[in-house]
Amino acid sequence: MSHTTSTALWPYLLPPSAHGDDNICAVSARGHRVRFADGRELLCGASGLWNANLGYGNPAIAQAVAQALHDASYLSAFRYENVYARRAAADLIEVSGPEHYSRVLFSSSGGAANDAAMKVARHYHALLGRTRCSLVVSLRGSYHGLTFGGFALTGEDLGQRLYGVDQRLVRHVRPNDTAELNALVSRAAKQIAAVVVEPVVGTGTIPLTDEYVAELLRLRAEHGFLLIADEVATGFGRTGSFFASQRWPEQPDLLITSKGLTNGTCPASAVIVSQRVADAFTEHDAVLSHAETQGATPLTCAAISATIAEMRRLDAVAAGQALGEKLGAGIAELMAEMPQIIGTTGVGCFRSLRIADASGAPLPQHRVPALVAAIRDAGAIVHPGPSGVQLVPALTYSDAELAELLDCVRRGILA
Repeated sequence: MSHTTSTALWPYLLPPSAHGDDNICAVSARGHRVRFADGRELLCGASGLWNANLGYGNPAIAQAVAQALHDASYLSAFRYENVYARRAAADLIEVSGPEHYSRVLFSSSGGAANDAAMKVARHYHALLGRTRCSLVVSLRGSYHGLTFGGFALTGEDLGQRLYGVDQRLVRHVRPNDTAELNALVSRAAKQIAAVVVEPVVGTGTIPLTDEYVAELLRLRAEHGFLLIADEVATGFGRTGSFFASQRWPEQPDLLITSKGLTNGTCPASAVIVSQRVADAFTEHDAVLSHAETQGATPLTCAAISATIAEMRRLDAVAAGQALGEKLGAGIAELMAEMPQIIGTTGVGCFRSLRIADASGAPLPQHRVPALVAAIRDAGAIVHPGPSGVQLVPALTYSDAELAELLDCVRRGILA
């Protein structure tokens, strides 16, 4: 392990014993490859953190950000508006569906956007006189960020009790279990403000079934809670359509987007609000108590508009759809060849592999980092998943790069 003397940085989700390692200190990124301080250049099989959907260093997005920085280094949406934010909001409404959505609330991260969405849901019900509607329901195994609101919604045990996260107004149910969902709603329907779901759930990449989505929509119609689609990970072409929820029979009331929103270039997120919800605030002239210094700045909004333009120019949704089919076929070939791969989940360019240990049992989670390291030694960056790894290539991969990624996974598993 190559260590530098600089340990001022406290990186996320690494034990202090792993800090200061040049093997994991990146120095540049271009296309679909990342160069590290130890001199190695690795193929990125994770689209950054699932956010660089168009690869690294897109010149049109870089130019748009640079121009905004030069022309309007900082403007806010804090008791003001700016033209960059107006333009980005209109662009988002256009790609999400102007027949259903009408307003955009900008934020700075997926977690903060989940916090904001919960505020919108509770405030909406208060405006309608439903003052008891304060519960928010999410799914076990889900990931909604690590801010205190999003952390409360997150359905994985990541230390919520240790950090004093308040989950008294949050309930969790198993994904795709309509019986458990119905049992909760029958008990607490008059208290539920919203149900928040990822169309593909959490780090396990479990797609919601058509039956489960249909039941969510039926219960929403019957009881009036808001349905919120957290598309931080699944948005911007990741699963085969611009947003995964666009394939639902009916649209959610709020749509949260973040990762692919600026192609990973700027910290940004957005809550896209349906006409019905927006109308309640308009009719009461109600002020939502949410604002952020770095929400809706010229830099982030220029990046959003440029990313949407590049998605169109590159026909990235169709490209991702085709790549997702090839990735699925490649995973099927790997599974036929390698008994160590005991399962796969996910959809499109958002997949997970489950790996067995020598005994045939699912790989214990404490051994997953060694698997990630072995695939890295073979030449590719992947992130850990439950008993295995995630494969989240950029939508702009070539066939040769996809073959290279799958070969690195094969060699890493064998190692």
